Amino acid sequence: MHRTLRILTALAVTVAGLGSCALAFAEGDVTVALTAHRITVSQGKEARLPAEQAKPGDVIEYRATYTNHGGYAVRDLQATLPVPAGLEYLPRTAIPIRLSASLDGRTFAPVPLTRQVKLANGKTEVREVPASEYRALRWSVGSLGASAARTVVARMRVAPLETVATVVPAR
Repeated sequence: MHRTLRILTALAVTVAGLGSCALAFAEGDVTVALTAHRITVSQGKEARLPAEQAKPGDVIEYRATYTNHGGYAVRDLQATLPVPAGLEYLPRTAIPIRLSASLDGRTFAPVPLTRQVKLANGKTEVREVPASEYRALRWSVGSLGASAARTVVARMRVAPLETVATVVPAR
């Protein structure tokens, strides 16, 4: 018997001093829209299909478009995209390519993340954290001019589970 795994996606935008919010989002004059597409490859060509359902191994591409509807620029915009349970971030698929990641959704550092590992001989060594452990991605968008929009993109793979995933983009 297969269960359905519902993958909820949440978005956050942080504008200097204003905090962040989740899902279908509006912070002052900035809104964000999330789309999710399943990526397939046929005869060497990629296709983007609706991602209402996905199975283990499928690649999902998230696009979050931040739009400033106001009459003035917004500064210090931070675009945050969680990596939902059941999905794994695919390294080197983010646009823009300069981003930070988090293992807990609170503390971010530039990608690739690293950590100290204690070896059997007692020494410590810095090792790269597997991208499958990332729980959130963040881009420093910077300034977003009046009536401007900026999109961030990341691809994730549905983890090898015995379930079928339902991908629910923000509305």
